[in-house]
Order: sequence, then structure tokens, then C-alpha cells
Amino acid sequence: MTRRAWWLLGLGLLIPGSAQTLAGSRRLGRVGLAATMLLWAVVVVLLLALLVAPSLVFSIAALDGTLAVVQGVLFACAALWLVLALDTLRLTRLVKVGPRARVALGAATVLALLVSVGAAGYGGHLVGVSRGLLSTVFGDGRAADPVDGRYNVLLLGGDAGEDRAGLRPDSISVASIDTSTGAATVIGLPRNLRWTPFPEDSPMHELYPDGYPWKDCAVDPCMLNSINTEVDLKSPELYPDAVAQGSSPGIEATRDAVEGALGLRIQYYALVDMQGFASLIDALGGIDVDYTGDGDLPFGGVLDEDTGELVGVNAWLTPGEHHLDGSNALAYARSRYGSAGGDYDRMVRQREVQGAILARLSPVNVLLKFQDIADAGARVVRTDIPQGALGGFLELALRTRSQPVGSVELTPPAVDPEDPDYDAIHASVAEALAAAASR
Repeated sequence: MTRRAWWLLGLGLLIPGSAQTLAGSRRLGRVGLAATMLLWAVVVVLLLALLVAPSLVFSIAALDGTLAVVQGVLFACAALWLVLALDTLRLTRLVKVGPRARVALGAATVLALLVSVGAAGYGGHLVGVSRGLLSTVFGDGRAADPVDGRYNVLLLGGDAGEDRAGLRPDSISVASIDTSTGAATVIGLPRNLRWTPFPEDSPMHELYPDGYPWKDCAVDPCMLNSINTEVDLKSPELYPDAVAQGSSPGIEATRDAVEGALGLRIQYYALVDMQGFASLIDALGGIDVDYTGDGDLPFGGVLDEDTGELVGVNAWLTPGEHHLDGSNALAYARSRYGSAGGDYDRMVRQREVQGAILARLSPVNVLLKFQDIADAGARVVRTDIPQGALGGFLELALRTRSQPVGSVELTPPAVDPEDPDYDAIHASVAEALAAAASR
């Protein structure tokens, strides 16, 4: 009797429904076997499709309707496996086996429930979290076509602190991705870049036909990262469709300015709210950085107008490798004093923090901390990339991770932010992208 019980329990775990087919309700067994075989068939077809057309699979999988179906199937499987496991336990006739075997069979059944039912139920929960994240972060517009075989995404690190009117992007860069190879190049623009030209079809070109001036704009100071604030607060009517398209007037004006500065057509933007940045890093378990400055780096602090001394520093970071939590990583990315390069050194640290975050986004880390990462991501990230285009970007991201990312920093001495040569910048960007394509 004990051997029979173990056989039934093992069969029920490996092939749900088989125990009922052999020793119980054949109708229930057929339902369980049919569901099991169908699930295995779907898994096999999915694996084959991933080998043949991964982009199509990712695109379909990222759709809210697909995720809703998957979530429902997982919860249905969890309920069915619970019924089958309990019925299998009944079929083992525990009252007729020895006391020790009875305890072992009961423990094995509980373990089987945790593995099968628990996994399916938790999987359904994660899919639900994913649906919420995707619907919150990503847009629902039409996917844009690549230009010259590239997707160009404007990356903004925004900061809407209490001492600021509106959100002012302190980190501005463009990720240019080759659609055929996945090779990516990140182009960093200084926030104090001036005289940025606007394309002729931009609403801002009528206001500033000679470029965004260093004075006489609608806000103070007049530089690249002021454009978002000016348009959002002073001239939102210039971009009446921005909000409906998952953006904002200020972001659209900034996009136009960056297009003019780089000579690139930018299809999408992604905004990271620095106020919630720390929560995402904490969700990832912190990041590793290597501070290579000559002296200690202050976290926080302001310059005293009378003495010129730095006051109100919260902490100092010594040169070397460090593991930082969210608040310290944010301070590391923000610090603008204590280094000879000032804002330009800060741009380098911001790129380092971005890379450190990507390094922490391993599949295992994401799976183990998915709930916290999803909650933080929904508060931190905003983009107009449509959810329907996410599959293609996931495939590109997998290619990008396997190769080095190129970098172009438009900072001194190569570029003078106060008197930039935009023809030279266009040529430098084109040369860098051509070199990346030939790698």
C-alpha cells in the first residue's frame, strides 16, 4: 500500500491528472492530462518560436491582452493542480499506510503543492505586476520606424526639487541603437549647452530662429535644460498634442532642441525622475561604483556666497570602489563640487551610475526582486515608447548587452558649451555612429 501511495503521488506531481486516470476519477484525470499536455505543447511551441522569430514572440508577449490571458491560465492551472494534488492524496489512502509513511506522504504532498500550485500562483501574480508596470510606464501610440537603420531615444534625468519651478533635466543624452546589430552609442549633452538650433518644422524655431539664446529667453538661466521648464510653464500651447501622445510640451521642445544639436531624428524619449531614483537602486540591492577623483567627493552642500566655502555637506566619498545604496548613489550622481571638471565630471558619474544599474538588472536579480523593482520603476520611469513596440526593443536589448556600448561626450575641450560649433558636432556624431555600425 505504501509503494502504491508513493507511485500515485510521484505520477501526480510529474504528470498532473495521471494518478486520477489510473486509480480515480477518469473524467478528472482526462481534464488534468489534457491541461498538462496542452501546457507542455505551448511551452515547446514557444521555445521553437523564440529560436525562429524572437521579435514576434516578444512583441506578442508584451501586449496587455496576451499578459491577461497568461495570467488567467496560470491562476487556472494553480486551481486545477490544487484539486488534483488533494485528490491524489485521497487516492493514496493514508489511513492504510504506516504512521511514518503517512507523515512522509503528507509532507511530500505539501512540498508538491508549494512547487506546483505555489509556482503557478506566484507566476500569475508576477504577470499581473508586469501588466500594471507596462500600462503605467509605456505609451499606447503607434510604433515609430527606424531612421537610417537606427532608433534614437532621448534619455532625460529629471529633477523637480522643492527649490525649482518645474522639472529640469540635469542629465541629457541620446541612445542611438543600430536595429540590425544592436550596437548602441550613448551621446551625452551638457545641460548648459547654448544656442541649440531647432529644426525648421519645430514650433520653437519661430520663437528662436537663431537657436536658443544665452539670454532673453522666458526663464533664467537660458540653456539646454531650461527649455523643458520654459515650454511647460510659459508656452505649453506650442505642443497641444504632447500629453495625448504620452509626452509633455517641455519634453517635446527638448526633443526638438536635441535633434537640432545632434542632427538626428529622435523617435522616443525616456524620463527618469531623480526624486524616485533612489528607490529603484534600493530595489536592486544597491550599485557598485569606482570613484576615480583626485580628492574626496562631497555629498550635498552649497557654496557660501560670502566665504566661497562649501557648507552643509552630508558626507564625503573617498576615491576607490564603493557599494552605494539608493540615497548615496543619488548623491554621487548629483554632486557638482569637489572635482576639477565640475558639471562634466558629474556627467561621467551619471553615465557610470546608469551602467551600474544595467549591470544589476540580471535575470536572477530581477526575478528575485521583481515586485520591488516594478513598484519603483512605475514611479521613476516615463516614456512614449508604445507597449506594442516593447518586444522589438527587448530583442535589441539582448543584442546590446553582448557588446560594448560606444560613448560620445560633447564636453570641453572637444565642445565649448557656450559657443558650440554645431556643424562640427553633427560631423562628430555621424562619425561615431558610422564607426559603431562597422564594429
